[in-house]
Amino acid sequence: MNGEPITILLVEDDPAHAEIVRRNFEKSRIANHLTHVSDGQAALDYLYCREPFSDPLKAPRPGLILLDLRLPKIDGLEVLKIIKADAALEQIPVVILTTSNTETDLVRAYAGGANSYLVKPVDFTQFVELMDVLGYYWLVWNKSPKTVV
Repeated sequence: MNGEPITILLVEDDPAHAEIVRRNFEKSRIANHLTHVSDGQAALDYLYCREPFSDPLKAPRPGLILLDLRLPKIDGLEVLKIIKADAALEQIPVVILTTSNTETDLVRAYAGGANSYLVKPVDFTQFVELMDVLGYYWLVWNKSPKTVV
């Protein structure tokens, strides 16, 4: 990341939440490409360059994944497990972005390799503020290797 533009993969089934993320990153002038998919299967298709994401120019490797837990087709925790079990994907930071505040989900996410766990606030203003802080932390302040080992 290190201040260089990256692709962010947003895995979110709620269109309103996805729009809040997109607008906030745009408003904050965080110079990155946001790709949105709405279910766990589409996230894996994107990460493994399967149709309709087989063109690497249109579907570049993400530098950050924002992952909801409650997803259609394949659950977010299962997606996380698959990502972190794959040597080619495991170093991509995965931030869980969910409405779930349960201790069980939190423990399972960190046990599965999540890099961060954020609960979406119900209040719109607080959600926007969370996205602002998230954007700056992961995309400006956080340091990570340029190359994936």
